Amino acid sequence: MKIAALILRSSAAFLAGAGVSVSAFSPVTSKRSSGAASEHSSWAVKTPRSSTQLHQFAPSQQGLVDVADIYSPRDVYSMEEWATQYGLQKAEGVELYSEDGGNDYQLLTQSGCAAGQTVVFVPADIVLNSLSIQQEFGNSLQQAEAAVVQIDQGTEYRLPLFRLMVKILVEYEKGQESMYYPWLNSLPRQYYNGVSMTKACFTCLPPYAGWLTSTERINFYHFSTALRQVSDYGPISRNTILNKKVVRWAYNVALTRFHEVWQPERAKVIGPVADMLNHSAEPNCEITVDYDGNVNVQALYDIPAGSLLTISLGDPTNPTPIFAQYGFLPQDCATIFCKAMHLDPQIKELGYDFTDLLFQVETGEIAPRVWDVFLYDILQKNDPNAAQQFYMACQTNDEGSKQQYAGEYFPYTLDSLKQHVYGIMSDCENLTMKAQSYDVNLHPRVPVIVAHNQLVSQTFAMTAALLEQMG
Repeated sequence: MKIAALILRSSAAFLAGAGVSVSAFSPVTSKRSSGAASEHSSWAVKTPRSSTQLHQFAPSQQGLVDVADIYSPRDVYSMEEWATQYGLQKAEGVELYSEDGGNDYQLLTQSGCAAGQTVVFVPADIVLNSLSIQQEFGNSLQQAEAAVVQIDQGTEYRLPLFRLMVKILVEYEKGQESMYYPWLNSLPRQYYNGVSMTKACFTCLPPYAGWLTSTERINFYHFSTALRQVSDYGPISRNTILNKKVVRWAYNVALTRFHEVWQPERAKVIGPVADMLNHSAEPNCEITVDYDGNVNVQALYDIPAGSLLTISLGDPTNPTPIFAQYGFLPQDCATIFCKAMHLDPQIKELGYDFTDLLFQVETGEIAPRVWDVFLYDILQKNDPNAAQQFYMACQTNDEGSKQQYAGEYFPYTLDSLKQHVYGIMSDCENLTMKAQSYDVNLHPRVPVIVAHNQLVSQTFAMTAALLEQMG
């Protein structure tokens, strides 16, 4: 996910310390609302005011954003003008950029950026903030949130995402009367993540990827079901709530564009223009949010002219969660999860995480803890006392004892790993063939699914070669 650190200082003080002209990058006072402080913290949470000026940037046709037309052009430059009108600031040379004819947009610096420099400033007036949304809708939102939690207790931690989705739906329904219309009209209509996949798509994914993508789809289902159950939910009409395409689009917008902050209170925020930053395993920027709710994009180090501005959207060691949430496969990932979903109980017992259990993409090399998990499974099945001793060795980092068991049971562990690796390779081959048999016009996510499966197959093939060299 996108994670944003909260900077506990004012934007003006930060910008002055970074050597940037405060007058050039401070919020435009005439566009700021007074903003009441949150009742629960000292963080000023602001609700954007309405505007009549934005309509000069709106398309001539009246009505709502056409969510159903996946080929509808993204009007990002009108959105940029609108945001600038509200106080958006960009460092010299920072531009919106598309290398595919306008399907996907990124931010690029033509002039270069200095380490610590604020390259984009998004004023709180146009930032969507789950805390301010909670205040804006009050009791009616609480009713819907109660319905979400009643459906599944596990979704409570995702309520900030639900609030963003509700806000997007409310603003969508206002059409061009919404101050956010230029931003909504700049967004993609089509998504390729787990929420958007067809049922056939899920049958073409290995278990781990299938689990992650279906989890996102299930969460969307819980959100949309909760809205339908609250029939008297004021801010959104029944017609919009029952429009699956619109609700799914709003969920995808929230899911793929939020940044999370944790201090002084947990919240999810979306900063127009800042949400155009794309992913890199080695990002050159980070997103911060100050106490006033302003969003800042800062350079992590000196960035050469002509470079794309990037952030991290997730763990670079494990691309599958990024694939499930955002619908693309990172091209710069160095590792992938070993896919040992059948050993999830052993992974949890040892206190390991999926990020510990990796294969190197370029070499197929196996992380040491992968061997631990497979060995632990073998010991549990054949020698419970030895399994307990090995468990204690793992918990106390007793490498000597671990190596003793690893050597004694190596042939069995090696054979178990081989079976797993060859099984995944066979599954991926069959799943890829199945995916390629589908009509891409009916299942447009097939290409990214095939790319994911091929990455797994190629990595596991190198791992298999290493295992064969071991015996």
